[in-house]
Amino acid sequence: MPYRPRLHRRLRRRAAVTALAAVTALTAGALPASATEPAYAPGEVVVGYAPSAGGAAAQEAVAASVGAFVGGAPGAHTRILHVQPGQVRATVARLRRAPGVAFAAPNPIAHASSARATQSAPLPDDPGIRGYPGGLTSLQWNFYGPFGVNALEAWSNLAGRAPGGRGVRIAVLDTGVAYRNLGRFHRSPDFAGTKFVAPYDFVDGTPYPVDRNGHGTHVAGTIAEATDNELAVTGLAWGATIMPVRVLDSRGYGDATTIAKGIRYAVKHGAKVINMSLEFSTSVRQSEIPDITSALRYATRRGVVVVGSSGNEGEARIAYPARTSNVISVGATTDDGCLADFSNDGFGLDLVAPGGGDDADLSNDPNCHPGHHGGDIYQMTYTNSVARFGIPSGYDGTSMAAPHVTATAALVLASGVLGAKPTPGQVECRLKATARALGIPGPNRVYGYGLVDAGAATSGALPAPQCLSGAARR
Repeated sequence: MPYRPRLHRRLRRRAAVTALAAVTALTAGALPASATEPAYAPGEVVVGYAPSAGGAAAQEAVAASVGAFVGGAPGAHTRILHVQPGQVRATVARLRRAPGVAFAAPNPIAHASSARATQSAPLPDDPGIRGYPGGLTSLQWNFYGPFGVNALEAWSNLAGRAPGGRGVRIAVLDTGVAYRNLGRFHRSPDFAGTKFVAPYDFVDGTPYPVDRNGHGTHVAGTIAEATDNELAVTGLAWGATIMPVRVLDSRGYGDATTIAKGIRYAVKHGAKVINMSLEFSTSVRQSEIPDITSALRYATRRGVVVVGSSGNEGEARIAYPARTSNVISVGATTDDGCLADFSNDGFGLDLVAPGGGDDADLSNDPNCHPGHHGGDIYQMTYTNSVARFGIPSGYDGTSMAAPHVTATAALVLASGVLGAKPTPGQVECRLKATARALGIPGPNRVYGYGLVDAGAATSGALPAPQCLSGAARR
């Protein structure tokens, strides 16, 4: 019997969905720009040492060899070095050549919500939900909040080159997407400005992968929903092109053979990034999904970045296919910046991204408040039928987290910060090197390399990191 993965959406019994009729304009003024706020901490370099580099004495010797001194220790193998003004870039370059150094980079300044006014990109005019406290910034905390993915800075970074990730093709392997009108199915109103290409339905064997569930539409919305169009909410890589590939049925199930076909199809039809918000049971071993393993190797050889969800069982074990070394595995965080209580973590977790839900009970993480009921992830999708669209509540899960990383990978590719044709490993390294550390020093089994930061990942001011050797690929 074939193994069938489940959706990575976790539904909670909450408020009723908001129908499209209630999605009306809400005044949202543009945030003023400021060029005075520094992007990086002056005179600071963050260096990570390989576990084999030795103890504190050896680490201090490396710092001394480049004329720096240690000013802080955010993690067991990570140090903040202080250098002379104007010597940050030169010091980073020297450290990357030093034995025992895993990575070195300037120390970027994170922006809390009150500091969003320092971003040069204005808040889009998408109204969100009428009467929602705090407007669009609070509704889409996953993009704009203090524990969001820094969307405004990312959009500003790409504005003069490839707005919203224009030119990158992203395959969404899911329950389908509401990308067109077909019989009783309708195109999502907020996909009117989104580009779609090479659709295919491997469940029914047709070229029309319309969504029967709503999950795939929600995922695709986070990646590339139309933005700044005075309707609904926003998508992170809003300029990218979506390839809808249906591999899960109306209940959200699909077998390994079908998913493998979808992966190969996406690669052959020019996808540069693949999103898989689906999981097998954590009891399934890699040896039991050889078709998918082979297809993922094929994708990597062809230069395709693959992103997958870690799973929703709250276990210390990543589910396949995200656990595969060819996939960037993504856990979920809440609006507190805490691991979501349902999110799988453990060995092999690469990154985390907003997935909504309640805080996990992590006593050593000051960001976590057990019992806190966090916000959901909002996108336009079906409400009570395939003919009605709205911005429903109740969507949280690692399914909702993965598309943030998928979209960020697409923005990195479009930005050119890694050159014309970076490898999947280089893209993964960039995402890890620019991720924001959360409440526990990392990298670690709970948050991987940290919270994905689309702004930092696409910043031309941050040098391309040396790949983190074996650490970049587990």
